[in-house]
Order: sequence, then structure tokens, then C-alpha cells
Amino acid sequence: MFHKIKAVNALPEYRLSVQFAEGMTKIYDVKPLFTKWAEFKALKNSPELFKKVQVDTGGYGIIWNDELDLSCNELFENGVKVSTPFDGLMAFTDATQLWGLNESTLRKAIAYGKLVNGVDACKYGKQWVISTEAMKREYGAPKSNKQKPV
Repeated sequence: MFHKIKAVNALPEYRLSVQFAEGMTKIYDVKPLFTKWAEFKALKNSPELFKKVQVDTGGYGIIWNDELDLSCNELFENGVKVSTPFDGLMAFTDATQLWGLNESTLRKAIAYGKLVNGVDACKYGKQWVISTEAMKREYGAPKSNKQKPV
């Protein structure tokens, strides 16, 4: 199963804050990689390079340059979950990908009262967000096994 990454930020002491599409944030400690993989010593020797981390195309990993990257599964499995005010919230686009639905299905569910606006979902500007809990309640477990790297 792939855990699509929405955002990554470099933190002090060679840690990363990684936000996943399923509405979860994890902290990943890069320091153990300095001794495990020689290539990662470049990050230790260059804090400026470490700060240049970015989400790879498609969200299935992170990269620093052509030689340094980490997969979404490594970050998800070995990161430590942290609580944020945004836990359990995701964009409609992410929810539809994870559950294999169309965005119109979710908008209609709100219009017909299956999902309650302001409780299960909310619109911020042009973007709708929905709780993971509401998606599981109404549509079951995510069909995320359909999600494959590009």
C-alpha cells in the first residue's frame, strides 16, 4: 500500500515533518540513515541540502536531488505519528482517489444529507475537506490498493 505524501518540511536535528494524504502527520528522523547508507552523509555534511527536501512527483516519495530520495512507505512505516489540529482531514481530491469515487459523488452526498456540511465536510474557499471518519462511515475502508506510483 502506498501512502501518498502531500507535504514535507525539514525540521531541526535532521528530522522531517511529513503530511500524508490520508490526513496524518509523521515525524521521520533521518540521522540513522547517515550510518546505514553512505549517500545520506551528504545531508549531514550540508544542512542547506537537507532543507531543500521536497515531495517527489506523484507524492510517492521525497527527494533532495537525483541521488537522494526516500519512499513514502519508508516514511510512513518508520515515522512517528504526531497530533495536529488537522488530523483526520483530507481534501475531496485525496478522498476520491483513496476511495475510488468521483468528487461529484461527495458533493451529492452533502446535498442529499448523507454527509453533513459543517460536521463531516466543510468548504474553505474553493476547496472541500472531509473527515476520514465520515468517509469510512459512509464508504467503508479506502480502496487504496488501487493507488499505484506513477
